[in-house]
Amino acid sequence: MSWPGNALTEPAAVFAALAQILYSATDDADVYNAICSAAVELIPGCDHASLMLRRGNTTVTVAASDEIAAFADDLERATGEGPCLDALETETPQLESDLRTPNQWPEFARQALSKTPIRGSMGFRLLVDRRKIGALNLFSDTPGAFSEDIADVAIVLVSFASVAVTALSRGEDAESLRRGLTGSREIGQAVGLLMGLHGVSSDAAFEILQKTSQNMNVKVADLARDVIVRHRSTLD
Repeated sequence: MSWPGNALTEPAAVFAALAQILYSATDDADVYNAICSAAVELIPGCDHASLMLRRGNTTVTVAASDEIAAFADDLERATGEGPCLDALETETPQLESDLRTPNQWPEFARQALSKTPIRGSMGFRLLVDRRKIGALNLFSDTPGAFSEDIADVAIVLVSFASVAVTALSRGEDAESLRRGLTGSREIGQAVGLLMGLHGVSSDAAFEILQKTSQNMNVKVADLARDVIVRHRSTLD
């Protein structure tokens, strides 16, 4: 499958690319794997990706782009530290562009450097119904490949992942998720706009949409569409 090289310059392009995979998805595992595959293909510098969900008092890797990503998650659980575990506890993206330098996860870094080609990592929390239930983990084999700018564009995919995991956690199947893809695309765009306009995190932007939709008794997707339309009208 071919992917647009600069897909993350436009949120709609990310969702169009994801749609190609989702149309062949038959169950939850396919959707989770699609998110990890998209991360590797769409996020500059990302060589490996995993999706970790919290289930009770444990964390489970439900998808990984390859064995290296899955092993990195195992290292986090074994050492009790790392980008994904920290992302579960905070809305701030977790970023270490070069694990060879002193960082916030010394034991994870030591083992990752000695046992894998990973040299940089990022972790993003997935929020479902205002509950911290998972995180998207991204790894790079190139020191310095990840930056705050890359983290900003990765938020587009994280927004989609949050919507997808929300749908699946509510018992919606892959077909339902496909039907809601247009709304998800608009939610991702609206989240990006709110982040830029208000200088807030992706979690805070998504919560703004959720809270406003509840107050107005309007579906989040419909509200997201209105946010986009209003923003475009200010540019005309």
